[in-house]
Amino acid sequence: MMSLPDFSEKQILFIEARYGVENSLQFQNDNILYKKDGRNTNRIACLKVFAIFIIGNFTMTSNLVKKCREYGISLFLLSNNFETYAAIGAGLESNFLLRDRQYKTENDFELAKELVKNKVSNQLSLMKERNNGLDFEKMFSEAEKKIAEAKDEQSLLGIEGNYSKNFFAEYFKLMDWSRRMPRTKFDVNNVLLDIGYTFLFNFVESLLRLYGFDTYKGFYHKLFFQRKSLACDVMEPFRCLIDKQLLKAHNLGQINKNDFEYKGGKYVLSFENQQKYVRMFLEVLMNNKEELFVYVKDFYRFFVVEGRQFPSFKLK
Repeated sequence: MMSLPDFSEKQILFIEARYGVENSLQFQNDNILYKKDGRNTNRIACLKVFAIFIIGNFTMTSNLVKKCREYGISLFLLSNNFETYAAIGAGLESNFLLRDRQYKTENDFELAKELVKNKVSNQLSLMKERNNGLDFEKMFSEAEKKIAEAKDEQSLLGIEGNYSKNFFAEYFKLMDWSRRMPRTKFDVNNVLLDIGYTFLFNFVESLLRLYGFDTYKGFYHKLFFQRKSLACDVMEPFRCLIDKQLLKAHNLGQINKNDFEYKGGKYVLSFENQQKYVRMFLEVLMNNKEELFVYVKDFYRFFVVEGRQFPSFKLK
């Protein structure tokens, strides 16, 4: 199993296809080689890579896929709108002991409560950063009480939904915020949140697969056709990282509405401006990759070691 010092030295690559040229990835002498029109453009040692996110059309060799699995590198193939359409993982699918305990967990509802409490705590923490007049301790105490008193999954979903709705309205109120509508792309803010959450989801999923979890078996997000519910669960406490990065980019004037095109009732990030926003969210993931790794490691230990506490992520 990978240790934290090993993981700290590894990188996550986001590689974007260039329009009008032949983009290819190859394996050569323990390196991943990036070529444009047959010419070597860049290379990186396989031992330094944890995952590769490939955006757009690329040519890859079968040997590259084979070597990525040998080196424990996950490949994620993304379309130009950042949707993942295929993944080639390098996880421990044979970890039957973990999966047996994952499937037989009987306290799903209590785990879901812990997850929602952690998410709400980080949301309230962000609101406190924006407004020093808010009484964080009182607000969190009230939220904790409501979550503890939730009788079923529907009531818990309602509590989380109400807190998230209030959080978005308060936290983003100075940046022309309307409302959160996932995947509708009806405004620039929602497009960027979708991009950031997608990258976070893929990163979390790759960590879970590293330990051998069945990412389709969640405990808060229930089983649904082709939905990786466990990855949806574990990313919840970390959504605050993407939220904070979006507001930071707005305050620094890094978001330009002219970078987006309006087509068919939706805002779409133009091809030539994608890299700018990829870097924006890559930065926050890289700055917090160790925290994400430690959380998933502790999440793994919670299942396989008796008496372990359910992990928690506290926003810095």
